[in-house]
Amino acid sequence: MDRRSFHRAGVAAGTGLFAAATGGRTYAAPAHQAQAHAYPAPPPYSAGYPAPGYAEPGYPAPAYPAPAYPAPPYGASGYGTSGYGAPAYPEAPYPGPGYVVQPRAASYGSVLSDGLVAPWTLRQVAAGELNIGYAECGPSDGPVVVCLHGWPYDIHSFADAAPLLAVRGYRVVVPYLRGHGRTRFRSERTPRNAQQAAVAHDLVALLDALGISRALLAGFGWGARTAAIVAALRPERVRALVSIGGYLITDVRAQDEPLDAESEHAWWYQYYFTTERGRRALNDRRLRRDLCRLVWQTVSPTWRFEEEVFDRAATAFDNPDYPEIVLHNYRWRLGLADGERRYDADERRLATRPVITVPTVTLDAGRDPFTAPGSSRAYRDRFVGPYLHRTIDGIGHNLPQEAPGEFVRAVLDADRL
Repeated sequence: MDRRSFHRAGVAAGTGLFAAATGGRTYAAPAHQAQAHAYPAPPPYSAGYPAPGYAEPGYPAPAYPAPAYPAPPYGASGYGTSGYGAPAYPEAPYPGPGYVVQPRAASYGSVLSDGLVAPWTLRQVAAGELNIGYAECGPSDGPVVVCLHGWPYDIHSFADAAPLLAVRGYRVVVPYLRGHGRTRFRSERTPRNAQQAAVAHDLVALLDALGISRALLAGFGWGARTAAIVAALRPERVRALVSIGGYLITDVRAQDEPLDAESEHAWWYQYYFTTERGRRALNDRRLRRDLCRLVWQTVSPTWRFEEEVFDRAATAFDNPDYPEIVLHNYRWRLGLADGERRYDADERRLATRPVITVPTVTLDAGRDPFTAPGSSRAYRDRFVGPYLHRTIDGIGHNLPQEAPGEFVRAVLDADRL
């Protein structure tokens, strides 16, 4: 979210094996895996890595039984290879991306009652200006869900939610945004631009590169903004939308107006990044990680994450373009850095706060300091298609990782609208 969307809302501001651990299904790995990376198995929970916890919602909701479909026929994707080899940078010490979701009762049905061990496959694809690193799981012929992370997070925000969607027949694609993780610019001459229209173009380029005509888009933070822009400007590419935080499209000109003190305080890092000290901190690995860890703690005050969970995500912050991308994103939002002229037409359209016509579920996290008081009332008029809204109490900014069952439920509901 940006501070002005915040203000409008009235706010203070591996290989792919899918196996059920208890009574689930087993899917064979795809025969064709583009530049897949194999990882050692993660340590068992008994070794000190706790099973993920979930907040129980305080309201009734429909139950979604697991569909009775046969094991999907994994096979060659049918898409040509990009011609790009493995990226020429040292491999980050990623731990094996396999996670166990323990069976448990959930008042809204079976979303969290699947005992799953679901590694995902990490791949690279040339897409537009980028060589995009992304995780994928689920049947290759299933309806596509693209999950988009925010800042300061990475693809592991969907580590628990992605396999829950995959076992329901969805093909789940989780890309690293530009400047994060395994995603790299294909040319050193490309401006390290992080204005909102540029990041949205990356998403369309990814869909094109993977041969995906339409996808359900779901995200939070930077990811929610990116998904909303594509839904607004390219609705023919969007099956449905899940937007955590509501309507987050930025109007840069509206950013000039000051907010109340509490709202400005919540955006402290945005101002810090406009300074030389902030730039130097982002370029220092230790200070960068300390800063991002502090943001995790303050925007998700009820989330008791383990240090291993943070370290797993923080490897994505070691991307050499990360400091420049983060700095440009926040400086551009405040009108302190220029965008590229080729995106001017898109930015003019986005400044009008275009309506979104595709089926949409919006989620507000009750403990996120960027969540609008009064729920969705301030942005409800921006969604003119089929629409649902929920506020998830007790959950912070990183909702897909803090409450993956709620995130999965939102995706299922959006696909049924």
